[in-house]
Amino acid sequence: MRPAGQIPEDWPEELHVSGLGASCATPSAESSAPPAADEEPVLNWLFVDLNSYFASVEQQVRPELRGRPVAVVPTMADTTVCIAASYEAKAHGVKTGTMVADAKRMCPDLVLVEGRHELYTEYHHRIVEAVESCLPVTAVLSIDEMACRLMGRERPLLAALELGRKVKARIREEVGATLRSSVGLATNRYLAKVASDMEKPDGLVALPLDILPRALRQLELRDLPGIGARTETRLNQQGIRTMDDLLALGSEQAGELWGSVWGERLWHWLRGEDFDMAETEHLKSISHQHVLAPEMRTPEKAWAVAHKLLHKAAMRLRAAGLWAGSIGLAIGFAVPRSENTPVSRFGVPARGWRQELKLSECQDNATLIAALRRLWESRPGGAEFEHPYFIGVVLGGLVPERLHTLNLFDSLEDAASRARLLETMDALNNKYGLSTLAPATMLTAYKAAPTRIAFHSIPELF
Repeated sequence: MRPAGQIPEDWPEELHVSGLGASCATPSAESSAPPAADEEPVLNWLFVDLNSYFASVEQQVRPELRGRPVAVVPTMADTTVCIAASYEAKAHGVKTGTMVADAKRMCPDLVLVEGRHELYTEYHHRIVEAVESCLPVTAVLSIDEMACRLMGRERPLLAALELGRKVKARIREEVGATLRSSVGLATNRYLAKVASDMEKPDGLVALPLDILPRALRQLELRDLPGIGARTETRLNQQGIRTMDDLLALGSEQAGELWGSVWGERLWHWLRGEDFDMAETEHLKSISHQHVLAPEMRTPEKAWAVAHKLLHKAAMRLRAAGLWAGSIGLAIGFAVPRSENTPVSRFGVPARGWRQELKLSECQDNATLIAALRRLWESRPGGAEFEHPYFIGVVLGGLVPERLHTLNLFDSLEDAASRARLLETMDALNNKYGLSTLAPATMLTAYKAAPTRIAFHSIPELF
């Protein structure tokens, strides 16, 4: 699972759009200090991670799937990928991102289920209610992850462990017996997430300060949230190959290594320091992508899909109180198969193209659609670019409301009026469906690009 806002690594490599810099966070004076020898260790955060969430929900709703290898897919096609796999399927090597054709070879008894995202959203809200019957949820971080700040008598190690057991049991009792969760406990939210990943499925792991350095040294670099394949390669090139190498860095070295404040933040987190990220942390980017069905692989229909993806991204942008400083468009074009033609991870012989456009900070549909059209019209032409099979739209350079600078040509009255209009439109679309108020050019794609749940977002029930 990647941190919220990171550009998806599952975009085709030739279409990957780099994210923009994260905002900074500075440790407060209330950092966690090691407990005295005669004191019980204390913890500040409890992190809940649902195991194989989409597949587990399907097994809960359909008892005949329990104990069987299950993969949830966006569409019933061998050229798409698995978006979730049950633990029975994972035992055969099937995981999120595995091509369906490959998954069938790995596991001949695999049961494919088309994703029902409204169902997963409904169960998500039920899980939040179950957790909140034990303690308040501080932050919902994705469709299957949430974090709770521990207070007062909840903080001592034994009390926190008992609370973790209670949360896990309440989810099983009130939501479903197949819904197993891993709970992590630590002095900061980042380490609590690390702890939740250390024992799956159905784990309960605590990382108090007295065992922290020893426990972290047992991990691989890729076990840390935020370190994916590309980041690991970059770290390896700088001589950082193990957790010992990473922990030996100073805070300034870590910052220089990452080239951003993320490195310094990670340095503090790995030492157990706790500081509030709410005022300084926001998404770096918001993106949506879609692999087109064969009948949709024409410029006109692909444009309609791009339009819809932007519509969804813009609604998320406004819901998060953010403003976009750039827009990017990525297109994969299907080409005739030959020996020298690269094949995308979706099994399609492809040629990729992407482009980005800088914007004055905005969040309104008119500006974003105009910018998307400029990108669309700049796409390459010719016989090799007539059959788009993949569309990706990303809004980057995101700025939170409190840091947004009003355009010099906008009056306060105009900005407020436009904001009220957008708020009303988004409220109607959330209540009655995404296409209730939408540009006509988008409607061709309404069924072709149905609502999908990114792991870092929880849409309302459309």
